[in-house]
Amino acid sequence: MIGSYVPAATVAAHDAIAETLDQDFTYSVTGRAQRDSVWRELDRCFHPGQRVVELECSTGFDTVYLAGRGIEVWACDSSVRMLEAARRRISSSKLPAPVRLLPAAEEVSKLQDQGPFDGAFSNFGRLNCIEDMAGVGRCLASLLRPGARAVLCMAGTCVAWEIIWFLHHGRYRQAFRRFQRGPVYVRLVDDMRVACWYPSVRSLQRAFRPCFRLLHWTGVGVVVPPSYLEGQAKRFPRVMNVLTKMDPWLGRIPLVRGLADHLLLTFERVDS
Repeated sequence: MIGSYVPAATVAAHDAIAETLDQDFTYSVTGRAQRDSVWRELDRCFHPGQRVVELECSTGFDTVYLAGRGIEVWACDSSVRMLEAARRRISSSKLPAPVRLLPAAEEVSKLQDQGPFDGAFSNFGRLNCIEDMAGVGRCLASLLRPGARAVLCMAGTCVAWEIIWFLHHGRYRQAFRRFQRGPVYVRLVDDMRVACWYPSVRSLQRAFRPCFRLLHWTGVGVVVPPSYLEGQAKRFPRVMNVLTKMDPWLGRIPLVRGLADHLLLTFERVDS
């Protein structure tokens, strides 16, 4: 399913960062602040007793959160190392709902055999590594029941923090990198770069038609800085605390919400 759309170089890069992802992002000040906003939307969309597919689950942090709320999770990832980290996290947690972990090669047959599901979810831009979002939409449509929610957290297209930071440091090309239509090659670790695409909200709406309609979207990380500014966030904890409280409110304001580090979109599966 989704794994078939992820380039081999991207899989290798995610394998390489699997052991350090939690330290670099999951437990960071900026990462926790942004994740809280995503979890609030998950709480609104998914409820105990439901069955949800998680696409590109990384190290399983969100997986454990959902299962801890009594939601059965079928979690997939194209990276074997990410799945190994997720499996360790899940095995050390006492969860009231079951979790199934699936490598990319097994996604299609097993998920379709178990469907239809009550929802789908993917966090923090893992789907930005996929060019064919229309293909992702078709895959999700084959798995979800009518009325199901698909909550996707995508990397933003026009990030105020990023533009200001890179312009200040004279890195003009990086300041506007997300405006490119084609792939942007982002360094994840050492010399390993992955191709990323930054689709607009409108283009995602088109890609998911006619099987989905966009219910609403918000910005995540409007004033909370991106993870690569973690050092600055730690230097000014009181300022960071204020920004964290402001961010959910600003993320709902038209125009302003489009300046966020991530865009959180909630789609509904409709009869096509």
